[in-house]
Amino acid sequence: MDVYILELLVIGILLLFVTLGSGWIGRLPLSYALIYLVVGIGLSPYGLNLIQVRPETDLLERLTEMVVLISLFSCGLKMNRVLTLHAWGSTIRLIALLMPISIFGIAWAGHQFLGMSWGIAILLGAILAPTDPVLASEVQLSHPDDRDELRFGLTSEGGLNDALAFPFVYFGLHWIKDNQWQNWIVQWAAIDLIWGIAAGFGMGVLVARAVVKIDKRLQRIRPADSLMEDFVALAMILLTYSLTELVNGYGFLGVFVAGIVAQRSYRNPDKQESQIEFTETLEKLLEVGTILLLGSLLRWEPIIRFLPQSLLIAGLLFFVIRPIGAWISTIGEHQNPIRPWLFGWFGIRGVGSIYYLAYALGEGLRAETGEQIAWITFTTIVISVILHGISATPLMNWYERQMEQRRQQVRERQHGRAMR
Repeated sequence: MDVYILELLVIGILLLFVTLGSGWIGRLPLSYALIYLVVGIGLSPYGLNLIQVRPETDLLERLTEMVVLISLFSCGLKMNRVLTLHAWGSTIRLIALLMPISIFGIAWAGHQFLGMSWGIAILLGAILAPTDPVLASEVQLSHPDDRDELRFGLTSEGGLNDALAFPFVYFGLHWIKDNQWQNWIVQWAAIDLIWGIAAGFGMGVLVARAVVKIDKRLQRIRPADSLMEDFVALAMILLTYSLTELVNGYGFLGVFVAGIVAQRSYRNPDKQESQIEFTETLEKLLEVGTILLLGSLLRWEPIIRFLPQSLLIAGLLFFVIRPIGAWISTIGEHQNPIRPWLFGWFGIRGVGSIYYLAYALGEGLRAETGEQIAWITFTTIVISVILHGISATPLMNWYERQMEQRRQQVRERQHGRAMR
């Protein structure tokens, strides 16, 4: 029998199961990513052996790139804060403090315990530091009216650090190619750091405003077909990304900013909700394929060979580096004391790290070093999918109960003062 037909059958059964069973799955300590991962392993040579092809680095890079782009735009659409330093305080702290702490914490561990050169260690840190906007839907904003600070911080962090890790990826690649950092540090700072970030912000604003303006004018003349209208969001993603990359900016950053600008420019809740639903549908569909592919790629021999190194890096990242970094990043904030620890725990790794890994491999990372970094990355993602997938639902339910109790206490105090 044709293996392709069997693959379609299994994927169809999986989609039917997760769709019709979503009401039950949402109540269980399981994430969809964990289900996809298990099915992917079942389709690998260790199971039914239906997925036998190991994709080229370029294909893996392009697939994960598209998943991240759609997810970043969706995150941008959900941003519901005015653009002030105070309103985005938690995000700024998580990006300016927590992300560098994560990168250099992982790099220090790689250099100190695994004997990596500093260039390779920083590259590993840049690959693993970004939190994932794709697999973290259970702990992120579900709609623009959600005002919860924890969900906002995790969503905005996932949207920004997936873009802002790129300068450090370049930093590591430069160092690997030339360990005399004095030869390239100025160019890196000027082009890869300052210009890349500035161009990403600028192009995100310009392209989104231009598309929204054209859309509004043409809709007044002759409204678009309702079935086709949501493709404006996809067009905006592709235009922003490609134009930003053409001017050597960070396209991921541009797309996230474009999502923010689009939702503020349309001033139409129905349009915004429609675009969020459309992009989330695309994101979920691509997530299925990506995590199934990840599960099918796993091999016992390299996993076991690099397991001690992977457990060391993953353990330090999840239980030491990220929690301590989150605590440092939130010092001085007047907030619920529970939040810093949840910020520290929900550092979910996923598709973004796979993209950066594939990008680095495509840039000529050496075979032995590339294999080491690849399997540490894959194993860390698998551990994250398991740990965070099991803990996300019960922890967020507990957090919601705690927040409701705090709100009730505030209401009671306000009522007591009013009675006096």
